[in-house]
Amino acid sequence: MSDNLILPSDQISVKTVLVVEDDEDIGALIVEALSQETPYQALLATDGLQALEMIRSFAPRLFLLDYRLPGMDGIELYDHLHATKGLESVPTLMISVNVPMLEMQKRSIIYMKKPFDLGELLQTISKLLT
Repeated sequence: MSDNLILPSDQISVKTVLVVEDDEDIGALIVEALSQETPYQALLATDGLQALEMIRSFAPRLFLLDYRLPGMDGIELYDHLHATKGLESVPTLMISVNVPMLEMQKRSIIYMKKPFDLGELLQTISKLLT
């Protein structure tokens, strides 16, 4: 008998979204909605440093970033994440009340204004992951 772990093919292909949101209620809502309403897995980080630590153990297929984060803003975090080998082309969706539009355009970051419609958010995420 083999000691190799064999995962079902659907588990191997699950796309993971890294949600970085310092408001834990909003972050939990997004993570719960993604796991209940989509085939995607979502993990929550509450600041940029935690997000940078988390990407050491898995490779997300989408970054969902709040702009206003403690320690570093969403643009700085985006730059760090996309400077990581293997994550250079991961799409990013930024959510916030206000963002520096010029910086967003330079990086081709998609933006949704808070408060957002949850259905619209889930639809945008699905489009980015297909």
